[in-house]
Amino acid sequence: MDKIKILVVDDEARMRKLVKDFLLREGYEVLEAGDGEEALDIFYREKSIALLILDVMMPKMNGWEVCREIRENSKAPIIMLTAKGDESDELNGFELGVDEYISKPFSPKILVARVGAILRRSGKKPGEEELLCKGGIVVDKTAHMVSVDGERIDLSFKEFELLSYFLENEGIALSREKILNHVWNYDYFGDARTIDTHVKKLRAKIGSKGEYIHTIWGMGYKFDVNE
Repeated sequence: MDKIKILVVDDEARMRKLVKDFLLREGYEVLEAGDGEEALDIFYREKSIALLILDVMMPKMNGWEVCREIRENSKAPIIMLTAKGDESDELNGFELGVDEYISKPFSPKILVARVGAILRRSGKKPGEEELLCKGGIVVDKTAHMVSVDGERIDLSFKEFELLSYFLENEGIALSREKILNHVWNYDYFGDARTIDTHVKKLRAKIGSKGEYIHTIWGMGYKFDVNE
């Protein structure tokens, strides 16, 4: 069986080696890039990279520029690494379609755990319901596609997971904590605006169907096509 390929992009060789060593122990195949341009060259050449770990501050092209270009061509999950702790950076990352955002310094073990969580969420699971249909929204979990009234809609990885979770729990009030734990698959130590940002973008992308996502003030959200 082919190993899962992960691209680690950081201009610090020691950081790349640290992350690579922990990923290799878990059985992943690891590719490395020292700047944004090299990262894109490898990404387009390989065409089978399952996930990227991407530093923000790099020469030639920074992480935001690389992320933006990749998102124009691929929905491969992206974990962003940064030395900054600025909340606005984190929100900017999620706006660009980043799936996880980790500030340096970080625990390599936690990083690897989050890599595994994202890959499990993006992989196909035998026996799970693959087609979700509610109120004109169709989510094909096998093909990782969404359509609204027959029209294909492009969603980021996290937006896709969020919409799937809403459809799977139609009519159930979901707290922000429950959504974070399920969709992000770990206890998120950040601002709840992470969810609000994703919900806002999701509502905009699904058009009139966005009204099915109801805000429950002070708690979270509920997806209901009958309200």
